[in-house]
Amino acid sequence: MNTADFTSIITKTVDELSKSESYQNLFHQHKDGEPLPSSKILYKVIELLRSILFPGYYGNSTVNSRTLKYHIGTNVEHLFDLLSDQILAGICFEKGKDCFETIETKRKTASTLAAKFIATLPSMRQILSTDVKAAYDGDPAAKSIGEVIFCYPAIKAISNYRIAHELLRLDIPLIPRIITEMAHSETGIDIHPGAKIGSHFTIDHGTGVVIGETCIIGNHVKLYQGVTLGAKSFPLNEEGQPIKGILRHPILEDFVIVYSNATILGRITIGQGAVVGGNIWVTEDVPPNERIVQVKKND
Repeated sequence: MNTADFTSIITKTVDELSKSESYQNLFHQHKDGEPLPSSKILYKVIELLRSILFPGYYGNSTVNSRTLKYHIGTNVEHLFDLLSDQILAGICFEKGKDCFETIETKRKTASTLAAKFIATLPSMRQILSTDVKAAYDGDPAAKSIGEVIFCYPAIKAISNYRIAHELLRLDIPLIPRIITEMAHSETGIDIHPGAKIGSHFTIDHGTGVVIGETCIIGNHVKLYQGVTLGAKSFPLNEEGQPIKGILRHPILEDFVIVYSNATILGRITIGQGAVVGGNIWVTEDVPPNERIVQVKKND
């Protein structure tokens, strides 16, 4: 091919990609002055949050008891600025071109939401400490709490989930889902920010775990790799589209254990203290303290 051929191919491709029928439903109309969410910045937000929630493990490694307040104060101030901007971007993205609020009004809302989120960090650290303890106590291979915080993918995924869940509770759009999908990419653990999860939660190994949007998980629950807490079916509306917002995922009560590759589907309840064995398909309620395992067939 000569230069003219290359030019012709490029021109034709640009023309085809610029046709409205080509990008329908795939194009976001940007409004001047309004930012878009940034995964790159949100990674910085998560790193800042980890350094605040787990001081000395993330961020500045020279932090000590004398300098802790200074480092946390600096990080929280930086977090407030970055998070306010990203919340603003989420608000702008959701409200779109038909919103008549000024950018100044949206910015004030974003700053208020960022401050409200920051106020939840002490309680978030407390519940994360129970998750770390559950992982350490539940794994004989764990040599120290530090190893759990540094190395275990479940702690990273659960941390992102708890951060995203608090943001979602504040009705912040888009940003919570980006944060949990970041953990999904990093760890292979997929927790929807809308799920409700109690204290002392742990996931052993973790790869392939899926926890759906309307799941309710009690305290002291343990999952193993490959567990799916999903929906059994998707009711459709008159247009044939899935109906949004219905309760379609399982409830796991306190002290439930679910072993590897078990699949639990639908709005069913796994009773307190129940044990679900590996490689099982569960679509009905399980009574408290019941053990559900595969039935061996006689040869």
